[in-house]
Amino acid sequence: MKRPRFLLLQARNPGDPAEAHEQEAFRDVLGVEGDALRPWSLLAGPPPRKVLDEVACVLVGGSGEYGIGDAPDHLWLGEFISFMGELADEGFPMFASCFGFQALVAARGGRVETDKSRAEVGTFELHVTEEGREDPLFGPLHPRFFAQLGHKDHVVEFPADMVHLAGSARSPYQALRIPGKPVYATQFHPELSMRRNRERFLGYLEAYSQPDMPDTVDDVLAAFRETKAASALLRRYAHEVLPAYL
Repeated sequence: MKRPRFLLLQARNPGDPAEAHEQEAFRDVLGVEGDALRPWSLLAGPPPRKVLDEVACVLVGGSGEYGIGDAPDHLWLGEFISFMGELADEGFPMFASCFGFQALVAARGGRVETDKSRAEVGTFELHVTEEGREDPLFGPLHPRFFAQLGHKDHVVEFPADMVHLAGSARSPYQALRIPGKPVYATQFHPELSMRRNRERFLGYLEAYSQPDMPDTVDDVLAAFRETKAASALLRRYAHEVLPAYL
């Protein structure tokens, strides 16, 4: 059996159909099959070193039922945030999206808050920052690009030792890099195509259609569009950034 190259950390409850959906999405955008991507449930705690030694890169996806603010109620969540900080300090290759982005920010001293009035669900336009313009992955996306999102938690205090790469009108902190290390994270979902994000939205329709959300279901569905540049980020990371650290 071939060793898995990527380790996907997931925070999904048993039976959540988004678990398999997320695995398929990451495999598709990375162009890998089978055990080239190994899933790991964070509900069992962070992966041990022997598992990390078998992979080249850690990936983190969304979280379904959980948010960073739930850490006091879930031991595994606090352990995960600490683990993200340790990985970043080590410089272990990593690309984290959404929940992973928030956990990495929290681990490095930033702050995340829930604000449904600024929730972003569906396809949104993002802008590349001046720092992002100089970044090898985000520079080609300058000045603006569209991405798939699904979140109500927002970074409100950004760590000083991170590079701010992209933002949006509702949520100014959308992407980061740790200088000198192969560590990237995004609030948006580069693993999701328009089709997959639409499927995800319909799967969580009850949660997304609450009256305190800023967009109606019809508005979200009407705004979906293809996001090929954002969806290419993970494969570009694997081909353009990761090899130098293997």
